[in-house]
Amino acid sequence: MLLIPAIDLKDGKCVRLRQGRMEDDTVFSDDPVAVAAHWVDLGARRLHLVDLNGAFAGEPVNGDVVKAIAKKFPQLPIQIGGGIRTPEIIEAYLSAGVQWLIIGTKAVTDPGFVRDMCKQFAGHIIVGLDAKDGMVATDGWANVTDVNVTDLARQFEGDGVSAIVYTDISRDGMLQGVNVDATARLAEAISIPVIASGGITNLDDVRGLCAASSSGIEGAITGRAIYEGTLDFAEGQKLSDELTGAGTGE
Repeated sequence: MLLIPAIDLKDGKCVRLRQGRMEDDTVFSDDPVAVAAHWVDLGARRLHLVDLNGAFAGEPVNGDVVKAIAKKFPQLPIQIGGGIRTPEIIEAYLSAGVQWLIIGTKAVTDPGFVRDMCKQFAGHIIVGLDAKDGMVATDGWANVTDVNVTDLARQFEGDGVSAIVYTDISRDGMLQGVNVDATARLAEAISIPVIASGGITNLDDVRGLCAASSSGIEGAITGRAIYEGTLDFAEGQKLSDELTGAGTGE
């Protein structure tokens, strides 16, 4: 199981939000490319980038930073979310060397877009589903819908998405521990990989996710914990490799 460092971009800087609130951010670095290099040096085999401004604007705002990271690490698989709303945006990111595009809010409001993009860009589309108490949330977590997250994930599985990034929004950025049970239930309900996100705090969370990895949990995105030091990234990836018999990359 991969540990995937998150680099959340706001106004060209690397930040972390608490529970998706743009006004509640912590700036960790003014140089996101250097941050990416730091995680790569520590053994990261994949990066998770988020254009936070783009998520709210509905179009890329930090695209130049994303492309700079992809250019610096051409062999490193990168996934990007935030403002992925048109095929032109997807085309531009793929051309820059990004591997996967994560469609979030638009996947819920316009499911047909996901189906079309999976046909046009097969193998490069991931859907990000944020949920609270099993129900899908949209628009930067501003709205909790009456849509069941498992039902929606099954729909996107049929459309051909490569994976589901699942975030328990009640825990994201709060360092309260990952919701292993909810993540495993979703992974067991579908055949495509699930990438856990939200609440990963320490090695115990890594152990918990690894114990449930046979359900289909492929990786875990970690942000605030590795920036604030409650989780040593290199140690966490080493533990994950030992527990899941991995260590060979993708």
